[in-house]
Amino acid sequence: MTASHPLRVAFQMDPMEGVNVDADTTFALAEVAADRGYELFEYGPEHLAYNAGVIQANVRPMTVRREPGNHVSFEPRRVIDLGKDIDVVWMRQDPPFDMAYITAAHLLERLKGETLVVNDPEWVRSCPEKILPLDYPELMPETLITRDREAIDAFRTKHKDVILKPLFGNGGAGVFLVKDGDSNYDSLLEMFMESSREPIIAQAFLKDVAKGDKRIIIIDGEPVGAINRVPQKGQTRSNMHVGGTAVPTELTQDDLRICHAIGPMLKERGQILVGIDVIGDKMTEINITSPTGVQELKRFTGVDAAALCWDAIEKRLGT
Repeated sequence: MTASHPLRVAFQMDPMEGVNVDADTTFALAEVAADRGYELFEYGPEHLAYNAGVIQANVRPMTVRREPGNHVSFEPRRVIDLGKDIDVVWMRQDPPFDMAYITAAHLLERLKGETLVVNDPEWVRSCPEKILPLDYPELMPETLITRDREAIDAFRTKHKDVILKPLFGNGGAGVFLVKDGDSNYDSLLEMFMESSREPIIAQAFLKDVAKGDKRIIIIDGEPVGAINRVPQKGQTRSNMHVGGTAVPTELTQDDLRICHAIGPMLKERGQILVGIDVIGDKMTEINITSPTGVQELKRFTGVDAAALCWDAIEKRLGT
């Protein structure tokens, strides 16, 4: 795939008018794209369609600017062929990673050979963010995934303090620290079991989380920098969605060891923009759906991960 014209880019995302221009990673990607003269379009997963062999989207041509409250304007919607009319599709809608998300990935996968989809949807749908790390058990905290009550009880007895969370959640939602002797344990398990048919994930609690949960940005298989997300006092969750504070940090030898172990796999699978979560010397998640942290990284370090993403995309397209 090559492009002899300015790249035409479609963002499949939650509505652009609702984003925070000083924090949102998708906005940063669109802003750099606009600076490079790319033609931008936006649409939601609900505007995606398979129609008689053609993958279409009902898009809004888009202009972005770094003006809070006036950061985007649109032209009227029109239906386009994503295979013929677009060079790059960014799949950037937030999870949950449910059947709607998986279906969108299946549809976008049909663009292979025509349009570059970032991140590669075949692997996005095949690599849930809490399951992909299971390929690297030596890099993870001890982990259990099951609905079996006896197995969960035994895991808790072994580790005393454990984290319980939904297997396909995001943004820190539904994450609980259950300490040894916690009287809420039975109620929490009942809530998990009644709210979903899915297994839950239990992990040994990492005390280093008090020092922060590091978000490392990996571009086309290579680590480019990190931020540390520090939980509020009395909290175990450090996600910025739930009040965690981003602070500067450096990549350690343990961080680099983890990145070098997983980087070749991510590159081979077409995962251009990835955010991994590291607590102490353990990796807890590999985020490939819509990873965040790009603007914070630039603010703290000067590293423009959004520009590096577009450099990697241009290289893949041969432009």
